Amino acid sequence: MSVLLVFTNLPDRASAEALAEKLIEARLAACVSILAPCRSVYRWQGAVHSEEEVPLLAKTTAEAYPAIEAAIRAAHPYELPEILAVPVGTGLPEYLAWVAAETQASPSR
Repeated sequence: MSVLLVFTNLPDRASAEALAEKLIEARLAACVSILAPCRSVYRWQGAVHSEEEVPLLAKTTAEAYPAIEAAIRAAHPYELPEILAVPVGTGLPEYLAWVAAETQASPSR
């Protein structure tokens, strides 16, 4: 089992909550944390921008990654959404097992 943390930023809390619910309902993530708003400074199409964004942190598996990436892209309002996946090297075994179980199409309960 290979657990990933998937990061993305949304322009506001409402779109962050909508995406988080979609990912959970589709069993693409076991948990999605909606973090406090932050300020992102970036260069886009030759201009520097500074915007408030709402970060999301989704706990999922490597096996579910292609589907969660597709779902984020489909629902994301940005032309080029930030989607970063970081492998979890170690963690509480029971928590990692829970993430794996919750992201399966047919959970074993």
